[in-house]
Order: sequence, then structure tokens, then C-alpha cells
Amino acid sequence: MTGRFANIIVDISHEKVDRPFQYRIPEKLMGKLTVGMAVIIPFGRGNKRMKGYVMEITDRVEYDEKKLKYIDSIVKDGVSAQGDSLRLAWWIRENYGSTMIAALKTVLPVKQKLKQVVKKTVICKADMNTAMAKAEEFAKKHQNAKARLMKELATQPTLPYTLVTSKLNVTNQTIQALEKAGLVEIQAEDTYRNVLPGMMAELDGWKKKQLSESQRTIVMSIMKDYKTGIRSTYLIHGVTGSGKTEVYMELIEQMLNEGRQAIMLIPEIALTYQTLVRFYQRFGDRVSVMNSRLSAGERSDQYERAAQGDIDIMIGPRSALFTPFERLGLVIIDEEHENSYKSESMPKYHAREVAGELCQMKNASLVLGSATPSIESYYRAKKGEIQLFTLKERLAGGQLPRVYVEDLRDELKTGNRSIFSRRLYSLIADRLQKREQTILFLNRRGYAGFVSCRACGHVMKCPHCDVSLSEHTDRFQKNSKLVCHYCGYMMPGVTNCPQCGSKYILGFRAGTQQIEELLHKEFPAARVLRMDADTTKTKNSYEQILSQFANEGADILVGTQMIVKGHDFAKVTLVGILAADMSLHAGDYRAGERTFQLLTQAAGRAGRGALPGEVVIQTYQPEHYAVVHAANQDYEHFYADEIAYRDIMMYPPAAHMMAVLVLSDNEKLGAEQADMLAAQAKRQFGDQRLVLIGPTEACIGKINDIYRYIFYIKHREYQVLTAVKDALEQTIHAMEWNADSVQFDFDPMNNY
Repeated sequence: MTGRFANIIVDISHEKVDRPFQYRIPEKLMGKLTVGMAVIIPFGRGNKRMKGYVMEITDRVEYDEKKLKYIDSIVKDGVSAQGDSLRLAWWIRENYGSTMIAALKTVLPVKQKLKQVVKKTVICKADMNTAMAKAEEFAKKHQNAKARLMKELATQPTLPYTLVTSKLNVTNQTIQALEKAGLVEIQAEDTYRNVLPGMMAELDGWKKKQLSESQRTIVMSIMKDYKTGIRSTYLIHGVTGSGKTEVYMELIEQMLNEGRQAIMLIPEIALTYQTLVRFYQRFGDRVSVMNSRLSAGERSDQYERAAQGDIDIMIGPRSALFTPFERLGLVIIDEEHENSYKSESMPKYHAREVAGELCQMKNASLVLGSATPSIESYYRAKKGEIQLFTLKERLAGGQLPRVYVEDLRDELKTGNRSIFSRRLYSLIADRLQKREQTILFLNRRGYAGFVSCRACGHVMKCPHCDVSLSEHTDRFQKNSKLVCHYCGYMMPGVTNCPQCGSKYILGFRAGTQQIEELLHKEFPAARVLRMDADTTKTKNSYEQILSQFANEGADILVGTQMIVKGHDFAKVTLVGILAADMSLHAGDYRAGERTFQLLTQAAGRAGRGALPGEVVIQTYQPEHYAVVHAANQDYEHFYADEIAYRDIMMYPPAAHMMAVLVLSDNEKLGAEQADMLAAQAKRQFGDQRLVLIGPTEACIGKINDIYRYIFYIKHREYQVLTAVKDALEQTIHAMEWNADSVQFDFDPMNNY
């Protein structure tokens, strides 16, 4: 691309420089620059050397040419942001409120190309007889290392360099001496780092499963659209075990036959191993993985392999969406309802929405899949904006598990204060006797302090927002208060239930370690594995725990939500869901949806093989619609109840909601800034029927000495909220506040 000038975005996340700056292209770089390339430029009064990205190359000068500075150089081994990435970054910046450079860093998951690893090979230059003769000659001279190597090369003329130095215990000096003597040759080649688990190559070959009629219908419909030029978004709503992954793989295979590439998003790193095994068996080394647990070199290699066209399928969590595929034909988002698809750092984008925009840019199709679709996606399907497919039966023909709902209020009345209900205890004992496996899921989501009565099930709620109040205790643990994290409503803590007068009203506290210890006490012979944040800190810990359980190396697996999503264990016939109420009263409007999803997904782990499954849900509120419908695996009726609630309260997707978080190192100034922005939004857009909640102190009022204030704005139209965001950004710029001091979050997945 030719031109005398380049417009460059500077690598500084600040509102004042969130625009391109024009530079002159020096003679030495003429014809070498391309859009998206990373360059070094002089910036500011002191001409400090900074990194930037080329947004445009042009012959049109926009400033006094004599005052324009020259680009210094091209960043060596820098990762460039090509046209589609630049356009996607701009779309993210406009839709989620961030600086352009922050958006660019989001779409470039790899910032720098790292050198590939060098693979060395030792090759014998002599024939077999000569090599054996030399080995004997070296042995007589007591040159044992040379003798060992030549003897080995006589029967195997090519050996990996690392094997020679480690297994044969031959030094580099000895190998070099043989090379000088003309007996061996050392070959070196650059190679990509292997990110697939070592046992992948040893796996049995994949055996194609016969698709059911329902599965074939989905594949044929989507591919028919694709081949006739129709690009759309599809939602596959399939019960747990209905074979959604088989549909994904068949769609990918057909896309590969069309010469296109595919991205497969999965919500948790914990799912990567099982998914990789299935995909590797079918597609071999055309598959790769991208996630945060890879080293910088491993990520760099996978990015480069994708850019070079060496792979066709990328699997991974949210960041894998930005794989630089030139021929992208399909994006699949499995478990599309999951929270982890929403970024919690700026820009606070949702992978589902960004994937839709990316597919439009790349002329690709988007497939969403879940046993418990997000209310947002199902709402769009009901409105006809996306096409809905359903899979109502399990692929293996097995029945959905039998579900028991155990009322913990009754357990308390009859004197049982254990973590385990009587039914769950007896079923665990039964499975141990039958040598079948059990999963115990502790629903930890929302554990930070809702208050409920153990006797009658009453939960303390905000009278204004219809969400649970959270308990906050002073550092001396003497006085508590109940707070709403939306509007700031506050009341003193309670010692007796206002509903029934019981003294058993308090916050719930339990952990996976406690449950593991109790299991060892109650069932000493049971082999127990625990999977939570503490036991999965190391790089391969997920795979090791899951592999051990899959190979029947344990009887009981205890864990948090990471154990109930997408895993398939044929010998698991019992799932116990402890403390279902934890997420039911998490203090935000999505609590019912998240509870239904977790309970349904957890229940779906039981009876996936030939043996029938049973599920025990333990709760203090068995009559809550999320619990009732999860027990019946009835998404349709849950959706009807939930969307009615969202509509009445103006919560997404019936309406839209924008969170505005104000950050300041000065407590008083932060509160004043939040008040000012909220007042401006109300004044400027008040005639458009905004609903404003707050401002108030955030759930965590101070982090690292930075004070946090929050307010929410609700409106039926998303475009109105983006207009409010644009207006507030202009105010922030005019007041010369730091752009990072105010963060915007559209349809937030978590409260603040």
C-alpha cells in the first residue's frame, strides 16, 4: 500500500489521545507499511518513543506538512491488526464505551510474535556397516559416549537431538566432535510449540456416529442456507446429552469441505480437554486451542499458525473469537448462556454480540447452543430474529434423570442439621455399594451474604428492586446491615425472622473442603476428588482431575460450577446439588435464570450412559419457579415466568440496562462525579422516560484505595442508552477527567 502519510492510533488508553495522529512516512519505509502494522513513533513534546497502530495510509495531508513528525520504525515481530480487526475494534469501542487502543488490545490476544522453538535432529552420514565399525573402534579407545551414539545410529540413522543428550547421555561437545569428523550431521528447523496434551497422538481413531433425524435436519438447514448465500444466527436448544457437539462437528466438517474455517467457543478452560479429545479424534492436527493457560510463546505460535492457514479449527474461551482466520465460515458458541462470555474488564463486551458482528464482516454463520439458553437469545428467537432448533431427546436414547427436591426446612424440623439430606445420604451409600459414581455440586454462586430463614425459607429482599439484600458486617463482627447493591437501600441486620419469628435466620456459609472432610468422615472407604479454585491452580490440574474421575479413579467428585458444565461421565448415576438457594438469592435480577441453568446443567450430568440417573436438589425454597422447572427440565415454562418478571421490572432483554461505574482516589470527589453524571443523564434524556437507579456506593466500596460509585439506567431501547453513554463521554472529556475513571457496562452480567 503506497502513500506519503499514515494515520496512527497511539498505544495510550486515555480519552485525549483516543483519535488517530498523522505522521510522515520516511523514505526507508515507503511501500513497507500496511494498515494495522505496529510502529514506533515520536509522541508528545519530548518526542518520547511510543508504539502505535497504522489506521490508514494516505496521500491526503490533514495538518501542516512541515509540522508532521516521521515514523521511527516498524515494531520488530509486532502483531499487526489487519482491516477486519481494526473495524471490529472500532465497533467494540463504539458499542461498549472504551478507548480505541483498549479495543484494539482486545481483538489482538497476542501482542508480540515470539521466536519459534528450534527442533534439532542428529543424522548419521555413514552407512550401517561403517557406523558399527566406528562404534567398535570408539569402544576400544574407551570413548564410550561416541560408541553409544554410533551404535544407536547404525540401527536408527535419525535421532532427536534431545533424546541423544538425555536418554543416551551424550554431551553437545561429543556430538560436535562427531560432526567435525564427518560422521553425523545436525539439522535444525523452526517448529511450533505443541499445545495439545501429550497423549493426543495415542488416542484411538474417531468413529463417526450416526446422526439422528433431528440432528440431520439442523445440519441440512444451516448448510442449505449457507450454500444459497444466506448468513444467519441459529440457536440450538437441546436437552443435556442430546448430541449438540455431534451437530457442531458435522457442521464444521461441511464448512471445511467448503474451504472455510471455524471457531468453537467454550465457556470454561476446564472444558477444553474433553472437547479437544473429541475434535482431535475427528479432525487431527487441523485443530488447535487458545486460552489464558498457554504460555506467551504457545499463544504466539497458535496465532501465527492460524494466520498462515496451518489450522482450520480453533477451540477456546472468549479470546479465541479473535483468531485471525482469513476464511472464517462458522462461529459456534457452546453453552452460550454462560457468564464467562462477558468481559469484566474494559471494554465490557459480550462474545455473543461481538461474534454476530464478526460473522457479518466475514460473511460467516453463527450457531449458539445450550440446554438452557440465555433469556436474551431465546427472546430473540421468539421474536424471529434468530432461527430456533430443538433437540428434545438424549442421543443414546437414555431417559433424563429422576429428580428429587428435598425441602431442608423439613430436614431441620426432624432434627437433621447435616449438609446432606437423608435421601442424598442414603443414595450416596447406595452408589458406593454398586461401584457407581457420584457428583456433589456446591452452588457457590452468590455466596457473599444473602440472608434467609432455615425454618420457613423467608429471604430478606429490597422493597424497590425485588432482589435479595446482602449482609455486610463490620470488622469486629458485631453489627450487620442489609444492603441492596442496585439502589443502595439499607436496613439493620435481623436476629429473628420477620415472617415466622425463628432465630434460624442467617447467611449461608459452606465450602467444598468442608464437604470433602464430611465425606471422609461419613464414608471412610470412598475415594473423593475435589475440583475448585484451590485444586486447579496448576497448568494441567483440570485435565488430571477430570481424567482421573473419567477413568474411575474416584467414587465421588465434589466441586463448584466448573464440574457441571458439559462433562460426560458414563458411570455417574447420582448428582447431589447442595444449597440450591445460594444462586437463587445472589442479589441481582439474573438470579432466577442462573439458578435454573445451574440446576438443569448439574442434573444433566446424571445417567448419561446406559445406567439410569438420579438427582437430589436440596433447597429451602422448593416452591420457587426456578427450582420447580429445573426439577422438571422444563425450559419453556421457566422462560414464560422469567420473561414476565423481567418485563414488569424493566430488566433485560425486555428492556436494556447500562451500569455506570465511577472510580476515584478521593471519596468525596467520586461521589460528586457520580451525582453529576446521573443528574446530567436525567436532565438531558429525562423526556425519553429513562429509569435511573442510584447513584450509590458500589457493592465493594473501595479496592486498592480507589472508591467506587455506581448508578444504573434502564430504557426499552438500546440506542437510547448508547446515546446517553456518548453524551456522558463528552462530559468526561470536557471536564478533563481520566477516561478510565468512568466505566460503562451494557446489560451487565454481574452487579457492582
